[in-house]
Amino acid sequence: MGHVSTHVLDTAAGRPAAGVAITLRRLTADGPGELLARAVTNADGRTDGPLLEGAALTAGTYELLFQVGAYFARSGAAGGSGDGEPPFLDAVPVRFGVSDPDGRYHVPLLITPWSYATYRGS
Repeated sequence: MGHVSTHVLDTAAGRPAAGVAITLRRLTADGPGELLARAVTNADGRTDGPLLEGAALTAGTYELLFQVGAYFARSGAAGGSGDGEPPFLDAVPVRFGVSDPDGRYHVPLLITPWSYATYRGS
């Protein structure tokens, strides 16, 4: 059964990023797309389950939006918004395509207050 999952790692601090708010949307040609899921990462930096699975996962373009600015502000990290300045990174969008609805789409996010990286995980 296909699914979309994610996790967030704070590579600057060397730990999972707990408390990051995430939304998942299916994008459409007209408008902001369809909101499919909202979640917050747990102590392990993961969501408690897949964000989307089974028949709800169809071929198309999706976007995960990670609210990392609020996470860094709470953690007091330099470069976060805890110092009264706007954070360098606030909301990080990751757009990805699903070609096989039966596939596993694990989309990790590695973050620091100044950079991020992603990849298709397993």
